[in-house]
Formats: sequence, C-alpha cells, structure tokens
Amino acid sequence: MKIIKRMIPEVLKEKIRNQIQLLNMPADSKQVVKRNKKGLFIQDPGIDICVEKALGWILNAQENSKTFDGGVARYFSLISGWDASYPETTGYIIPTMINCGKYYQRDDLIESARKMLDWCEKIQLECGAFQGGTIIHEPVVPVTFNTGQILIGLSTGFKYFKSYEKSMHKAAAWLVDTLDDDGCWRKYPTPFAKYGEKAYETHVSWGLFEASKVSGKETYALAGLRNVDWALTKQHDNGWFSDCCLDMPDMPLTHTLGYVLRGILEAYKYSDKAIYLEKAMLTADALLDCINSNGYLPGRFNPDWSTTVNWSCLTGTVQIALCWMIIYQEIGEQKYLNAAKLANRYVRKTMVTNGAVGIEGGIQGSFPVYGGYGEHRYLNWAAKFFIDSNLMEQSLIDSSL
Repeated sequence: MKIIKRMIPEVLKEKIRNQIQLLNMPADSKQVVKRNKKGLFIQDPGIDICVEKALGWILNAQENSKTFDGGVARYFSLISGWDASYPETTGYIIPTMINCGKYYQRDDLIESARKMLDWCEKIQLECGAFQGGTIIHEPVVPVTFNTGQILIGLSTGFKYFKSYEKSMHKAAAWLVDTLDDDGCWRKYPTPFAKYGEKAYETHVSWGLFEASKVSGKETYALAGLRNVDWALTKQHDNGWFSDCCLDMPDMPLTHTLGYVLRGILEAYKYSDKAIYLEKAMLTADALLDCINSNGYLPGRFNPDWSTTVNWSCLTGTVQIALCWMIIYQEIGEQKYLNAAKLANRYVRKTMVTNGAVGIEGGIQGSFPVYGGYGEHRYLNWAAKFFIDSNLMEQSLIDSSL
C-alpha cells in the first residue's frame, strides 16, 4: 500500500507535465496531437508525393539543425523545435540521398549528401570511431554502433565520389580491431542506452559488408559475419531476439528488431549462405503474424510475440517492410510483398503533406505521436527508412509492369 501511495504522485506529476507540454505547444503542434487522436488519415497520399515530401523534410532538417554544421538534426519536436545534428543517423542517411539524387536526377540531394560526408569526416575521432548522441552530447567517447552506421555512409561516399577512403578505412579497421573473440562488440557501448550486449549490432556488420565490397578487403566482411553468427545465438526458436533493444531487452522495439533483421539479410546478400536467409525468415514470418489488415504493427514485442503497447513505432514498421521486400525478391512469395505494402501504406497515412516546416513530410516516432517511442517528435531516421522502403516498393511495382 505504501508503494502504491508513493507511485500515485509520480503518475499525477507525469500527467501534469504532459498537460503543460500540450498547453505550451504551438498551434500547429496542437493540431497534430488532436488529429492523431482521430486515427490515420483516410486517404493514402501515394508513394510519389510522400517520398518527395520526406526528402524535403530531410533537407529542412539539415538546413535547420540547431548546430548548422552540415549534419542532419536528430528530430523536430512539437514542443521545442529542431534538435542538433546527429552523427549516427546522418551517416546512414547519406546513401538514401545519393540513391534518390540519382533516381530523381536531383543535384541538390547529391550536394546534401556531400555536405553530410564532409561533416562526418570532420568529426571522426583520431582512433577512427565516432561519438554517440548528438554532436553536442557529452561525454564524447567512441561508440561501436554509431561508427558502424556512419561507415555505411562513408562506403557509399567512397563508391560514388571516389573520396572519403581514408575515413572509411579508419572506421572499418577500428570496428574489426574492437570486436571480441566471440563476435560481440562490448568494449565501446553508447552511454545513451541501457548497458549490455546488443543483438541489433548486426546493423554495424552491414557497414563492414559495404566497406568490404567497395574496398576489396575481405577482413572487414569476415568480422561482420562473425558478429552476425554471434547475434544469432540470441535468436529464439520462434524468431524473437533477446538483448535486442535500446532500453527494454525483454520487450524489444520493432525498430531494433528491424535493425537485427536487416543485418542478417545483408549477411546473406554478401555471403550467399542459406542459413542467414533461413534465420531472417524465422523472424520475418513471426512478424507477418503480428501485422493487422490495416498495416498496424505494435511498437514492442514480448518473447511470445504478444504485446502490451497500443502504439506503433513507425520507424520499425518501414524497416520491417523493407526486410519483407528483400525476402520477396529472394524467394518470390507474395505474402511478404503484400505485408510490406500494407505496412508502408499505414505509415503513409500518418504523414502531413501540407503543413508547417518540421511537420510536413516528417515521420513521427510513434503513431499516435504521443506513443512510447520518439514521443512528440519527427525523427530523421524514420524519414530515411520510410524513403528507402517506399522506393523499394516503387521499384518492385515498376519491375512488374
């Protein structure tokens, strides 16, 4: 009883804080919250307009970053506006901007990617690694995950611009050198997530695969495969992963499940080893059973794939959609493409396509926007994965014509 009495004031305090935040929001932000309470927009704006708007949002996030340095603002908050530049996600936004620049023949997107690359090169630590958090976060320490994500961008930059080679090799070599003998990275965790092993660092391995492909250094890819093999020891027989979350290892986000799944699929694409595709499908098939006819995926999952949350992590939804499409490309089973289309359409129906800067074209952390991931924020990595997933869907549509 005493515990309950102590908890009640905290619950009330949280409600009061939320109400104060809502009252202090700009009018446009209040409208977003109000509209989210009504559910999804009825109309799907379609792939073309949504990708165009999301690209515009990323350009705005780069231009309006609180630190004005060429990086991309971590988020736009309905409460506080634009945040500082975020090295980790700026790194893997680079390939999206280059790919879209080529696809749409837009020089402004290519130039945006070059600015991001120049900034990443400038902030690289002497050891070859990159820091965690935004550029203004402290402590400034080398972090495995962030280095792997920026390596994805550096590898693309080297391939496209024939530059950034030195930075790419320094980052890749640091990751290889800091990998533990069993294939896990433990030495340099982020200080901004719960301490412990992270199965989703297969997404770091993806950076090593890309560096290996463009440089010819097989040692990079071999280290990445060792990590994927280690991560698979965390996979349960039903496809669920333990130790696969930023803060709740017993109830991972679809976002971090999307990370681990993509890393395993990239291991398959690099090595052509069937075991990686089989293991990826184990998780992908379990997630197929969790999506509803509207495209909704819960934001977190228990070990039996049940959930206790009533919100969707939009980043994770489009990441998983993209993984389903990769599997569809490999084996041709329509159920994967059908689920991916449902998931993408769900997220498209959350987008404001005509609104204030920071809101228009952005992808919310959660739907509704006050859900448990990226609360009241539009996240730059959500926009990145949204673009990637929708462009893949469009390419599959085009190839079937």
